[in-house]
Amino acid sequence: MTKFTVNNQPVQYRLDPATPLLWALRDASNLTGTKYGCGTGDCGACTVDVDGRAVRSCTVPIGAIEGSFVTTIEALSRDRSHPVQQAWAAEGVPQCGFCQPGVIMAVAILLKSNPRPSDDDINAAITNICRCGTYPRIRRAVKRAAAALRGEERIVAAPPPGIAPDDAARAVPALTPVKPE
Repeated sequence: MTKFTVNNQPVQYRLDPATPLLWALRDASNLTGTKYGCGTGDCGACTVDVDGRAVRSCTVPIGAIEGSFVTTIEALSRDRSHPVQQAWAAEGVPQCGFCQPGVIMAVAILLKSNPRPSDDDINAAITNICRCGTYPRIRRAVKRAAAALRGEERIVAAPPPGIAPDDAARAVPALTPVKPE
């Protein structure tokens, strides 16, 4: 059994230690905010925080992170109040949105260690691929989130989700087919 902490909860996975972290999170823990993009670690859609580092979870076997602390997009903030999430909404970053959880996690990790990232710092840390090409908006959002984290700006852009956070990852009850009239 592989043991580590996910979103501040101790977890024991009864999976093969070679199982990629991505699949342990998505399939065993039902944390589907972490996305599968390429499976080779190139796109960054699966980026999570492992012990304070941005990690492409599709390439890391769970056996390699025994005892680690993993944070996924679900734990960044349950009500979208994290400054990075607020900046994302304020700058209208998402287009299709598929890559955004991985980019947001990479940005949150960058801003923990670098409160005033330059364009070069952003380019070096955020190597995620956005197929919609929202890079100019991402850069503006990173700088705005950095200012908010430094206390220089207050961003209130993203409303709370339309459902209660505790209900966000619940199973959907089976639907009853409707007979045509």
